[in-house]
Amino acid sequence: MKIILIGNYPPDKQESMKLFSKMLSSGFSDSGIRSETWLPTVFFGRFSKNTNKGIGIWLGYLDKWILFPVILKSRLLKKKYNDPGINFHICDHSNSPYLAYLPRSKSAITCHDVLAIRGALGFEDAHCEASRFGIVLQKWILKNLLSAKKLAAVSALTYQQLEELRNGLQNGQSNWQVIHNAFNQDFHPLSMPVCEEKLPEIGFIKTQPFLLHLGSSLERKNRKLLVDMLIELEDDWEGIVCFAGDPIDTDLQFHINKLGLQNRVKSIVKPSHEKLLVLYSCCDAFIFPSFSEGFGWPIIEAQACGAPVIASNIEPMPEVSGGAALHESPGDAEAFARAFLTLKKTETREKLIAAGFENIKRFSVGQMINAYLSLHSHLKN
Repeated sequence: MKIILIGNYPPDKQESMKLFSKMLSSGFSDSGIRSETWLPTVFFGRFSKNTNKGIGIWLGYLDKWILFPVILKSRLLKKKYNDPGINFHICDHSNSPYLAYLPRSKSAITCHDVLAIRGALGFEDAHCEASRFGIVLQKWILKNLLSAKKLAAVSALTYQQLEELRNGLQNGQSNWQVIHNAFNQDFHPLSMPVCEEKLPEIGFIKTQPFLLHLGSSLERKNRKLLVDMLIELEDDWEGIVCFAGDPIDTDLQFHINKLGLQNRVKSIVKPSHEKLLVLYSCCDAFIFPSFSEGFGWPIIEAQACGAPVIASNIEPMPEVSGGAALHESPGDAEAFARAFLTLKKTETREKLIAAGFENIKRFSVGQMINAYLSLHSHLKN
């Protein structure tokens, strides 16, 4: 068997999807399965510095939706790609329109979430608003996604929401299943001496306690809750909040300034993997209060580094944490603060951390790759 992976358009800089496709490629290789990765050709996108805004978006669309389908069709005319032993896998559901150009009986796709799709359809709980064109685009993506004969959803929630969108529509014999994501990089706890050595290098005082959040500045990530936790904690805790990932946006900064908490909030923009290991390993707790997610990689990353996790009680966060996190309503900063204070008890903290180490065993690359190989081995069944 050989599996051709269809990756994402490089200029869009979707790092998580880039890591996911690399993880599949290396995992297949380790299992003795040949693979190669096809990426949409960058032609029109060369004329823009950013394909995620302005005219660059449209130039990117020309490459992704006009040029690359032509390239796909021309490649599939070659005899070597019509071998019965060759299968195709689209790594990101947002590229589902490519299914129309691939042999359906030999093609599978991974669905990481349906947030943008559900947002475009008017589901408020997705917390993803769409423009007029975005609505058209997401409906097109959904139409093609529902036509997939073989599909892996990264969480039970995503699978359930897909089934609801399918609403009884049958697309012939199909094999849809849940295949959890695995770790796309190595995450492990750092010792306290290493933490104390590394923290000053990223702007922390050695003994400065902090709460950590990792993610974008999207509203659904609910960063504001961590700032509100500082107010709720009052004198019970005098540490700071660290936002890793996107810079603090204007609205959140205004909220921070309004509360007079400028000196208790730190931003580490797009930390390297090495810095991320330090942050996860050294934080007092990892806080993940999202209103909506497709999977929630940071939960298991934090657990793997020995950080106690307090997360939203909205699925798929409880599914991913495996019960090895404290879960509260993402609209209740007071509840998150109370949960955090329970971690002052050494026994409570250690039990939660130990449960986290046990939970992450479910997300090994080997298990994930075996599931994908099983999916592909049944493509013709």
